[in-house]
Amino acid sequence: MKPFAADFPILSRPVHGRRLVYLDNAATTHKPDAVIEAERAFYRESNANIHRGVHWLSQHATDLHEAAREKVRGLLNAARADEIVFTRGTTEAINLVAQSWGRANLKPGDEILVTGMEHHSNIVPWQLLCAQTGAVLRHVPITDSGELEPGAYESLLGPRTRLVAVVHVSNALGTVNPVEEMTRKAHEAGALVLVDGAQAVAHQRVDVRAIGCDFYAFSGHKLYGPTGIGALYGRRELLAAMPPWQGGGDMIRTVAFEGSTWAEPPARFEAGTPNIAGAVALGAAIDYVQGVGLERIAAHEHALLAVATEAVQRLPGVRLYGTAPDKAGILSFTVQGIHPHDLGTILDAEGVAIRAGHHCAMPVMTRFGIPGTARASFALYNDERDVDALVAAIGKAQRLFNGERVQ
Repeated sequence: MKPFAADFPILSRPVHGRRLVYLDNAATTHKPDAVIEAERAFYRESNANIHRGVHWLSQHATDLHEAAREKVRGLLNAARADEIVFTRGTTEAINLVAQSWGRANLKPGDEILVTGMEHHSNIVPWQLLCAQTGAVLRHVPITDSGELEPGAYESLLGPRTRLVAVVHVSNALGTVNPVEEMTRKAHEAGALVLVDGAQAVAHQRVDVRAIGCDFYAFSGHKLYGPTGIGALYGRRELLAAMPPWQGGGDMIRTVAFEGSTWAEPPARFEAGTPNIAGAVALGAAIDYVQGVGLERIAAHEHALLAVATEAVQRLPGVRLYGTAPDKAGILSFTVQGIHPHDLGTILDAEGVAIRAGHHCAMPVMTRFGIPGTARASFALYNDERDVDALVAAIGKAQRLFNGERVQ
């Protein structure tokens, strides 16, 4: 695979006098020149507010914004562009569904089913919704390998289950959940399905029609795009029946003091001036990953994960968390005698950037009885040199904590 690191200018800057080895991609990915230039070019050449202006520049900016929506539609293989709602990211997309669909449809005793490996963004919005509606939040437990407990999902689906909210790829464990099968079983039970795709869209091909889900959410900044932009896919008939969750400009059809009527989706859910430049740059990020090829990216990252898993397991005192056979390029681990935060600090001094802590997945850490893990996560610009640097830095940390002198 081509060494794509050259496309990402930040990777050429040294850290602590060393080559930057960036392995915190599950938190956010870096941006290629094409994405940086797309946002820059928008402000230099195309900046105007959209949808309401009659002048050329407004219409031009509107065309760019809606072209980005079409690129998101293509990325997810949604049936229609009006099934794509721009949001600030996965978190806002999930909150949108909770506060719009959830408040309109849930009653006391109804159940929302999540899994034991969810990010806080796919737990807390449902807890807030349950407090508002009297619904009940239930969760599917996970095994020692970080997979859903066999049979537990099916046993928890029941006549009161109204929504299943499941992560596609666990940010803390790397587990890839069988979302197509889970969606089919949920629909058989009469429930809708929301999939948190934040960790999936940059690492594998996603087809919402093949999955069959009702909602799918992702963030642009984990897809080599800007922060502050993301999208919610929702089936057209569901969006059309949902009330707005925020009021303001561009989401209305008519406004009078006696009452207002709403625009059709997706405008109904995009109150106010949107992140126009962010959407345009997200479109450029989608062009970039599709130009590389999502299948190639997935193969490259799986190969790196295999190399890293074998190398890290050879180190004494290392324990891996998340050992499912089907997983993405996320390696979570602890090192005996070293707190993950201390390990992350030592690795940083070696130019190796990892994530240390609970990864906004505290129930996962509680399940394993640990305060947190060290997490290395891979992207298309990583290579085996980065794995070597990670392993060498862990070894140096172990020697330091063993009282050895190191240089």
